[in-house]
Amino acid sequence: VMAIGRSFKESIQKALCSLEKGYFGFVELNLSEKDLIFGLRNAQQDRILYIAQGFRAGMSVDQIYELSKIDRWFLSQIEQIVKFEERIDMEIINDAPLLRQAKSWGFSDKMIANLINKKDSLGLTQNDIHFACARQGIGLEYNEVDTCAGEFAALTPYLYSSTNITPAIASRKISKDNKKVLIIGGGPNRIGQGIEFDYCCVHASYALRDMGITTIMYNCNPETVSTDYDTSDILYFEPIDFEHVRAVIEAESPDGVIVHFGGQTPLKLAKRLSTVGAKIIGTSARTIDVAEDRKKFSEFIASIGVKQPKNDTAVSEAEAIEKAAAIGYPVLVRPSYVLGGRAMRRVHSEAELRQYMSEAVSVSHRSPVLIDKFLLDATELDVDAICDGRDVYIGAIMEHIEEAGIHSGDSASILPPLSLSAEMIDLVSRQTKEIALNLGVVGLMNIQFA
Repeated sequence: VMAIGRSFKESIQKALCSLEKGYFGFVELNLSEKDLIFGLRNAQQDRILYIAQGFRAGMSVDQIYELSKIDRWFLSQIEQIVKFEERIDMEIINDAPLLRQAKSWGFSDKMIANLINKKDSLGLTQNDIHFACARQGIGLEYNEVDTCAGEFAALTPYLYSSTNITPAIASRKISKDNKKVLIIGGGPNRIGQGIEFDYCCVHASYALRDMGITTIMYNCNPETVSTDYDTSDILYFEPIDFEHVRAVIEAESPDGVIVHFGGQTPLKLAKRLSTVGAKIIGTSARTIDVAEDRKKFSEFIASIGVKQPKNDTAVSEAEAIEKAAAIGYPVLVRPSYVLGGRAMRRVHSEAELRQYMSEAVSVSHRSPVLIDKFLLDATELDVDAICDGRDVYIGAIMEHIEEAGIHSGDSASILPPLSLSAEMIDLVSRQTKEIALNLGVVGLMNIQFA
């Protein structure tokens, strides 16, 4: 990812929020002294958080430098951020200068709420901090990157946010007054969500432009085509999280927001964005929620009479063990609101399930784990289709060569399917159409049958 701000402090904290690893700043780690020293001495993906944790543990810049060999200037910047954390408590809500400094240093609303709750147990949310900032006249302004080094005028506004330095809200509409649509990209590439989603975002932008609509691209990954200067009319280079996306929607007031082409990243934001007035184009936020929530989707499938393996949901380890025993091992376990099989596992025993629940996922009533009876020796199918709310067009039915249980991204596929009867293909086609129309899909969809 790439993050841009007025200072290193602001930029590095925005970069952490962009990683989509559950970070909302320099989150605290629970480490032993031995693990802390090992993490500082050896380069790894979370090393930057170990540095912050080292300062929280009382280590000096020189001590961390000797272990990490990271330049002291960067270490001192992180040290200042960690020291500033100590100043954040409930008083910051009414202390405009301190709150403005926190925001200008890149502290997210969620991080500020978390730090306050840790000290004062107030149960604040990021929305509480958002409204506190609004009351104090603290907001985001958008600055343009000169992508042409002053040699000639840039064709596309390349924008990044920074906390305003004056009490007045500095956000303003950057785009023209004609119809405009915001496309939210996929963020960092990873297994299960890669460049194929960026391809979709780019072609959505091209199609909208051909229709005479102003296109606003939103992404934080510099190694994508969607962030090229000529892909859209306007580009916002920002973390793909609720706080920053909401700010752009408030600044631009787009006529529509497209969340369907960026993969799981924007899909997870659809429900919350719709609550603050975002006009989601295509499949509604409600339908996305039904498809993403394992329990709701299971109930939906049962309601339309489509067969599914015996399954249940759990919101705790104890409940998962009880329900897996009732279903019978082996079972397939996976969390809600994920794409591409992330954190999905075939489990053969209670011991394996305990390990999975403790290491692989974070469960709650908002994000239950689905437990399915695993179908042995089953053939898996991938069906790609598109629906406009009235008609469903099936682009392909692909048969996996490997048996069900192998990740669809790892399995080779045959198109058209070779081992399926005409009756089975007809059944798959009919059920695909039933699911799409009853669910209310407007746009692309993928179904995996076994």
